[in-house]
Amino acid sequence: MKTTGVIRRIDELGRIVIPKEIRKSLRIKDGENIEILIDNDNVILKRFSEMNRLTEMAENLVESIHNLLKKDVIICDSDIFIAVAGNLKKEIIEKQISNQLIDYLQNRTNIGDNNEKILYLVNDHSINCNYCLSTIISNGDALGMVIVLSDTEKIIEEDNKICQFAANFLSKMLED
Repeated sequence: MKTTGVIRRIDELGRIVIPKEIRKSLRIKDGENIEILIDNDNVILKRFSEMNRLTEMAENLVESIHNLLKKDVIICDSDIFIAVAGNLKKEIIEKQISNQLIDYLQNRTNIGDNNEKILYLVNDHSINCNYCLSTIISNGDALGMVIVLSDTEKIIEEDNKICQFAANFLSKMLED
């Protein structure tokens, strides 16, 4: 664990303030949910993601779609990549998503185009590829996205439909 050197007092209601610099570096926004974990005598604050409860299902889903399409398939929440099938798995799994993907998520972007473009999956690494993506929206909140991409093949309408289907399926699973 990394120490910050920041010390905060707990108020009479049991609250503490997480300094702005730490919230900014961890991308914690006002009103966001935080999970509280206990490890021996340590209290750990962790960004909460509704998508975490679907990780195993997401892993099976990306593997199935990858086997069908023979293209890389990725599912991320609002912070990290939670399931990846294909060549990029070792490079990006559990890494923080790029600012480009955060913008797509915040704007609830759906892309189904087959033109080759630069895509930043993580901030320090771009790839020139064809891709489609669909935002996972549950109870009015954009919680993640499904991405299908290939650096060698065009994205066709069926790829886009399967991407949208996967996002809609995960949205429904989160609403239950």
